[in-house]
Formats: sequence, C-alpha cells, structure tokens
Amino acid sequence: MGLEPGRGVWLTRRTNELPTHAGQVAFPGGKIEAFDASPEAAALREAFEEVGLRPAEVEILGRMDDYVTGTGFHITPVVGLVPADVVLVPAAAEVAAVFCLPFEVLLDPAAPRRRTATFRGAARAFWVWPEPEHFIWGATAEILVGLARRLRGEA
Repeated sequence: MGLEPGRGVWLTRRTNELPTHAGQVAFPGGKIEAFDASPEAAALREAFEEVGLRPAEVEILGRMDDYVTGTGFHITPVVGLVPADVVLVPAAAEVAAVFCLPFEVLLDPAAPRRRTATFRGAARAFWVWPEPEHFIWGATAEILVGLARRLRGEA
C-alpha cells in the first residue's frame, strides 16, 4: 500500500469486468507470481501494472501481518512511501478509479464503522470506512484498521 506523506493512503477501485472482486476497493497490488522474488517485488510489479507507480519511486517500509479472507485469499500487505504529488494512472482493464484516503480519516479512531451482513447463512461483522464516492469494506477495510492502529502506536 502506498502512503503519500502529508496526504494519505492510495487505493483503487477494481473494474466491474474482473473475474474476482469486481468493483471492489483494493490496494494497488495483486497476486504473487512464481517469478517474483518476494512479496515486495510482487507488490511493486503489480502497482506498476495497475497504476503506473514506478518501483524506483517507492521506499519500502515493510510488511504488515498477513491476512486471510473468509473466501480463502491470502494477502501480504506491503507498505511503502510514495513521493508527494505522485501521479497514478489506472490501467483501464483492471482499475476503474484511483483515490487517496486522507490521513485525517485513516487516523480518526471513530471513522471506521462495524456493520453486519449475512454471508453463507451466517452473520458476519466487517469494517466500513467513510469515503464519499467508494465503498471501502472487507479485507481492504480490515487492513486499513490495522494500519491505522499501527500509525497511532496502538499495535
């Protein structure tokens, strides 16, 4: 996930045509391929493919704890600093929008809200973040909660 100093964390909204997680908000990044040397290498490659973020522009800060979704996806969040006023250009086939969640929202402990929905016959609680144009929920929201806690020194 790209953090822009003084601004916030960069997110994408996937296109509606993708076979998985269509239309959902995500971090730039994606699947680790066999040829990727590490999760960091995969994150840099995928961010370049999805939003044109050049790997040389990213200062890798580290990884957050791995996250496994209820549907079995394994996510290794890689955190990096991107330059101020970075220009990101969405790859039309994969990314419908690129936007920044401001730090003042991310760091506000009252910003994320818990909601409950029924999934496969069971009630499940999940986080939702406020954003006027995009619905941030699920794994992305959960990882953002963890990031916010770390940045506030709570984790």
